Amino acid sequence: MKGTRIASVSGIRGWVGDGLDPAAALEFAAAYAAGCAPGPIVLSHDGRRTAPVFEAAVAAGLAGSGREVLKVGATATPTVGVLVRELKAAGGAQISASHNPPEYNGLKFFQPAGMVLGPDEGRAMLDRWTRKDFSWAPFDGLGRIRPLDDPDAIHLGRVLAVVDVEAIRARKFTVALDACHGAGGRMGRELLRQLGCRAIVLGGEPDGLYDHTPEPTEKNLADFARVVPAVGAAVGFAQDPDADRLALIDENGRYIGEELTLGLAALRRLGQRTGPVVLNLSTSMTTEALARERGCPVVRTPVGEIHVVRGMLAEGAVIGGEGNGGVIDPRVGLVRDSFVGMALVLDLLASGPASKPLSAWVDELPRFAMVKDQFPLPPGLGADGVARLWDRVAAGFAGAEADRRDGLRLSWGDRWAHVRASNTEPIVRVIAEGPDAAIARALADDLGRRVAEEARS
Repeated sequence: MKGTRIASVSGIRGWVGDGLDPAAALEFAAAYAAGCAPGPIVLSHDGRRTAPVFEAAVAAGLAGSGREVLKVGATATPTVGVLVRELKAAGGAQISASHNPPEYNGLKFFQPAGMVLGPDEGRAMLDRWTRKDFSWAPFDGLGRIRPLDDPDAIHLGRVLAVVDVEAIRARKFTVALDACHGAGGRMGRELLRQLGCRAIVLGGEPDGLYDHTPEPTEKNLADFARVVPAVGAAVGFAQDPDADRLALIDENGRYIGEELTLGLAALRRLGQRTGPVVLNLSTSMTTEALARERGCPVVRTPVGEIHVVRGMLAEGAVIGGEGNGGVIDPRVGLVRDSFVGMALVLDLLASGPASKPLSAWVDELPRFAMVKDQFPLPPGLGADGVARLWDRVAAGFAGAEADRRDGLRLSWGDRWAHVRASNTEPIVRVIAEGPDAAIARALADDLGRRVAEEARS
């Protein structure tokens, strides 16, 4: 929404020039730097047209705080996480508004371990920003700003190390990649080249001149879905602008989507090694069913990449992620990673007979129907009022297993529904999944109606 700036524990995002400006970005970067341990900070951006202005502002905020800034240009978000960890940097900053339209930009920050900020670190940063509690350096203590050559090399090597490169090369796959004029085109093209694929890359230049609305949904990828069979591709990969999400198109031009990206990646990973799998509360049951079929424990966490990552570290998970096409493989990094998703899907295809296309792999997955919707919620309830609301709603669903760690999630074995209040609008968002679309739709409607009724009472 124009004029909106959202500052949260993970960073800041807003409409450029009316909600977000270079001055705010500079101060936010300084607030982040003030809480970092000594050491350099990696600075990156996606392909948005406003990136040069914000790169300069963020670099000034970091260097003005006495930090050495390692500029890597248009580079994917998961690559930043790998670089922070590998270079033993104090942290990292990614300038990106993820899948939002071109009018937006934002900032996302990293911990030294190579994962995004957690709630505690984020709240401390927000507090410093609000109080303008910065650590400006004197003239002889300003940080140096220098470019970092070949930022993809370490990340690329790690991705290649987790798949059977020779088996993939032997298949000589034709692959279509929609990099969405974002930060993933450069490494995506090189990954496919090193895997021996014939790559048809659309939107490979990080110039922000989007050919479609950048979120990789079925509607937005309709034109790309026609390209995939037209060029004879075995698979179509679609990234979002900062390349941490991945959607799939099969060889017939069918939109497979983002939820099943994680399912297919997990299918291949669990074929390599079984072990715990960590998912958020809103992720499809497909991946959970695949894991349980193989005797693997499944742990659910609140929504949010950092919660999944912390769960993975606690459980020693072999794979995890979120249903937005965000695959996390701890062998590579602790960030959602479209490149890992691409490599594991190609490795899956190469592990089977040449006569078995992606569509056949997809059709063999445990399948469920998912419905996403939103319903009105009276404004001004506050956190306590919303918590009481969830208690009243849960009481109306006898027999359901209730999870209140993040909104309210109700589950019945073969179906579930998750409702969460929006942070920016007087609405609740509902996701429901069941054996078929009618069951999921009815469950979402029933939950939405009960939330509205209890909120009015």
